[in-house]
Amino acid sequence: MSYEFKFPDIGEGLTEGEIVRWLVKEGDEIKEGQPLVEVETDKALAEIPSPKTGVILKLMAKGKEVVKVGQVIVVFGEKGEAAAKEEAPAKKAPPSKPKSVGVVGELEEAPEEPEAPARKEAVERPADEKPAPEKPPVEKPPAERPATVSPHALATPAVRALARELGVDIEKVKGTGGGGRVLEKDLREAAKTKEEKPAEPEKPAAPVATAKVKKYDLYGFIEHVPLKGVRRAIAKAMVRSVYTAPHVTAMDEADVTELWRIREKEKAAAEKKNVKLTILPFIIKAAVAALKEHPYLNASLDDENEEILLKKYFNIGVATDTPEGLMVPVVKKADDKSILHLAEELVQLSEKARTRKIDLADLKGGTFTITNYGAIGGMYGTPIINHPEVAILGVGRMKELPVVKDGKVEARKILFLSLSFDHRVVDGAEAARFLNAVIARLEDPNLILLES
Repeated sequence: MSYEFKFPDIGEGLTEGEIVRWLVKEGDEIKEGQPLVEVETDKALAEIPSPKTGVILKLMAKGKEVVKVGQVIVVFGEKGEAAAKEEAPAKKAPPSKPKSVGVVGELEEAPEEPEAPARKEAVERPADEKPAPEKPPVEKPPAERPATVSPHALATPAVRALARELGVDIEKVKGTGGGGRVLEKDLREAAKTKEEKPAEPEKPAAPVATAKVKKYDLYGFIEHVPLKGVRRAIAKAMVRSVYTAPHVTAMDEADVTELWRIREKEKAAAEKKNVKLTILPFIIKAAVAALKEHPYLNASLDDENEEILLKKYFNIGVATDTPEGLMVPVVKKADDKSILHLAEELVQLSEKARTRKIDLADLKGGTFTITNYGAIGGMYGTPIINHPEVAILGVGRMKELPVVKDGKVEARKILFLSLSFDHRVVDGAEAARFLNAVIARLEDPNLILLES
């Protein structure tokens, strides 16, 4: 007996994934738990195991195809069932014919010559099916009836941004919130029905795929690169963040000469423990201490309930440059970990992200993000907040500069910092105080050691 396996939700709220490659082919025998397919979801690669033992009768999705959660991707069966499966499409074809004839009947005329074979089959079935084709359906389904809603939907900016992301016309969505306000769940329900509706009409899009792709424009040759995978996930996340939160960026600098000296002194001891010590773990510790003093930067905003959610835990995301694009692994409970423990975990998470072996759980649950673009170059930046967080700290390049200290000019190591924050939750003065708290600890590392 055949079994249809649907693409499962393998992450937190994921709705789709891209088939990277099949690890089996049609006709293969497979055991339960054996690797079945490699899928890219959100920002990670995941290997989906076989849910049962059997034979692969049919692969329902091709490589590089994007599939939705709940969509059938493979059909399993038993030995000897493969041949029977091949006949199935021939039997399924005739019922689809009357359907298309019904649609034509609505537009012009129901009967067509190709319908004769369908009637022959109908004779072999119950007699009461024969008159059915002679009744052309005239009534249109009520699905196209316009919704009776206010021409100006009530919704928060975040909900409107989500509507744009989902491609849903918010003015046609009936809100279930107070006073008819459109909520996030209303949009997702509308998007779901929208996806279900055009499932069949998508077939006519095939001719578009045959259109010639332009290899050059007015000025020269061009290359077409599909926006998918990690790059697509980044694009969606960035657009959602910018459209949701009003960004403001504060900039300052820290004299990290003493911190650099301590790091150089302890680097050899760390290497003996196979740990690569950088100044990033110190920055994480300084940020966590500052977040405890300024909790509104360790928060998120619940638009629907109009509440600010202050997080009592400190999960620090660290933006990581990978060949596929930017990923943000999250160090959980950073306040409970030592400098060496943080350094060790950062190396492990970065390596997993670059090799695409990172678990989805390691990319979720962040409360505050640090992006160290200075490791590549650049002093200041305007980093985009990692939604739904409310702030992100950008760390620029460290430079040795002449600084007046105690009336004397000295060469000091200066680190440039940029803090982007959501102005709905954090005011400029609070952002400046937070930056001052971070800088105080970077300039006097003993404070970090005392608090640890």
